[in-house]
Amino acid sequence: MSKRESTRYTLLFATAVCVVCALLVSVAAVTLQPRQAASARLYMEKNVLLAAGLLEPGANVTAADVNRIFDERIKVRLVDLATGELVPPDRMDARSYDQRKARGDPTMSRVAPANNAGIGRLPNYAVAYFIMKGDQVDQIVIAVEGLGMWGTIYGFLALDRDGNTVRGLTYYDQKETPGLGGEIGNPKWQALWHGRKGFDDQWNARITVIKGQAGTPEADPLRVDGLSGATVTSNAITRLMQFWLSDKGYGKFLKRFREGKVT
Repeated sequence: MSKRESTRYTLLFATAVCVVCALLVSVAAVTLQPRQAASARLYMEKNVLLAAGLLEPGANVTAADVNRIFDERIKVRLVDLATGELVPPDRMDARSYDQRKARGDPTMSRVAPANNAGIGRLPNYAVAYFIMKGDQVDQIVIAVEGLGMWGTIYGFLALDRDGNTVRGLTYYDQKETPGLGGEIGNPKWQALWHGRKGFDDQWNARITVIKGQAGTPEADPLRVDGLSGATVTSNAITRLMQFWLSDKGYGKFLKRFREGKVT
């Protein structure tokens, strides 16, 4: 039997191939990681612009386009969720801050208060995007998330300068059932939120996705049409929205904003 036909040679050859392949995969992963992170951030920032109505659904924009709009129209700040105050901009770069990563870091997060939105940990700081019109804040975009039917739903909610009226929303990462709960990603359904109110007259977070059809935003401001055949997802959206609008989420910050205490 030749050496190349021996069991020992076969095992050594297979091991060498595995080691080389593993090394190549590792090198590729490390080399491509910055590019992957940049692509993920670009995708997320496009969704901020979609929520704010600064991009049309399906628009083809480049990284340069997104950066230009951010430079011209958006101020990114971090919010201390415990106090509702803005974090000094020189303490941490808000635009490069990874809120999802911070949530999983015990040094940058805490156990979330009791909630029915499936949120286990809460980052100490959360991102707020101030959409500017000249020198004035035109709207605010906040990050929202919560447990859906098949996984965590991540999105952005845009509120008018009154800190209450919905200007838009989008979900950039969700695993809901296509054609049912997955319709939360449909721009037609998202458009139904425009003009709705996040809070009732006592400033309690009350926006609700109902079963069936809601009235117009003027006549029925606290309710949004449900998703046919997707009760679990509809309830999940209600819970996560009410959580992030409450004092457990951005509520303290939004109160300070409405009172003109955010600078």
